[in-house]
Amino acid sequence: MQTRRGFLTSTAAIVAGLGLAACRDSAEAGISQQAAGAATADKPAPKLAGPLNTRLIPRTQERVPVIGMGTSGSFEVGESAADRDPLREVIKRFIASGATVIDTAPTYGTAEDVVGALLAEQQLRPKAWLATKLSGVSGREEGLAQFNDSLRRLKTDKVELLQVHNLRDLKTQLAVARELKEQGKVRYVGVTHYLESAQDELAEIIQAEKPDWLQINYSVVSRGAEKRVLPLAQDLGIAVMINRAFEDGKLFAQVKDKPLPDWAAAAGITSWAQAFLKFALSQPAVTVVIPATGKPDRQSDNLQAGIGPDLDAQQRQSLISHFA
Repeated sequence: MQTRRGFLTSTAAIVAGLGLAACRDSAEAGISQQAAGAATADKPAPKLAGPLNTRLIPRTQERVPVIGMGTSGSFEVGESAADRDPLREVIKRFIASGATVIDTAPTYGTAEDVVGALLAEQQLRPKAWLATKLSGVSGREEGLAQFNDSLRRLKTDKVELLQVHNLRDLKTQLAVARELKEQGKVRYVGVTHYLESAQDELAEIIQAEKPDWLQINYSVVSRGAEKRVLPLAQDLGIAVMINRAFEDGKLFAQVKDKPLPDWAAAAGITSWAQAFLKFALSQPAVTVVIPATGKPDRQSDNLQAGIGPDLDAQQRQSLISHFA
């Protein structure tokens, strides 16, 4: 895992303590942040430069903060203090900032258990907006059983969003999710994928099924969603959650030792991570982006991307040019 420290410029605009290492996001690449070493959870969190921006969920006009959090890899840990203390601080900083959206899945190892335990012990469940998935199951009974187990693991009686993961057994699991929505156990229903190769199929599905939410990959180097999926979601009033905004950390290797663009400080950007997150957020169809991290300082860095203006067309093109 590449560190962010080498990617930050030495200007006075850099905020102390931010941008220590590359986060992995919610894609299922199997890369664990725990290999990067233990985080220090005892330092005070850097103060955010302002309140997090929020965006509307089209179907209900509910607002959610634009920076969320994924849990694949980063929250797949054991019960030891060494494993959980950094994550306790990660969640504390996340919620304290005003962020709410936490995305997980029953197939992310122990992630649901860890999220549920840490939210419960800090009494933070009422402030969290939980998204989980029907993942790797077939048939109605398997879907219902998995969902009920997710509620147990998350220590809650309902979730805000239930997604059919990677379109598996789509028709049946989407029906299960809608049934649970009617029962009040789920507020929204969605579909997910994490590969550009699935986006044409995904476009057909959202046009036919019109879910409340869509989760898809999008980054400065993976912009295929701009062709059909994102415009269609915007036209249909479907909220969009973005995964893989860091390409599983690979983007940081490509900008290693490179200074931030000249315009970064004026845009409130002090790290490459913030630049990559703001790139995703500057797409008007996007509602929230969900970088994952097991490090408190990285969490603070990610959250800074949710403050201030979006990138304009010239700034977006400038970032794209770094990878041409």
